Amino acid sequence: MQDYTFHLHDEAGTLALGAALSRALVAGLSIYLHGDLGAGKTALTRALLHAAGYTGHVKSPTYTLVEPYTVNINQQLVEVMHFDLYRMGSPEEFLEAGFREHFNETNICIVEWPEKAENILPTPDINVILSVSGDGRDVKLCGATDKGNQCLARLKFAPNL
Repeated sequence: MQDYTFHLHDEAGTLALGAALSRALVAGLSIYLHGDLGAGKTALTRALLHAAGYTGHVKSPTYTLVEPYTVNINQQLVEVMHFDLYRMGSPEEFLEAGFREHFNETNICIVEWPEKAENILPTPDINVILSVSGDGRDVKLCGATDKGNQCLARLKFAPNL
């Protein structure tokens, strides 16, 4: 399994990591973002989407639970489903809303607060653990499947030291 740990000194580091991740993605991935409020989950997702060519406003789907974005990944239009499960009352709400159907071989699903739907969500391909560290962030990327490990093996990222 692939694991990478980085310290991002500032917002520019988060933007650079999002851009690097966007270049390594393939359709069908699921990425789960873990971290406290303010750890940078939405900022990383926003950076990834913008680097993949999305030009509109990227908002946290805190109240809608999911926001879809169409981006170009490897010369192919791919739907990225950005979930924020923070306000979800129970894991069953995830199933009742029909969200599970978005986890397939054509979409990329990015999930903030996946622990709110533990045992309901499919296994992630990549877990991203973010934590505030001084003025920056510590980030750990963990491959959980072959597809996730292959994605991380393509990752070309070196944070500013």
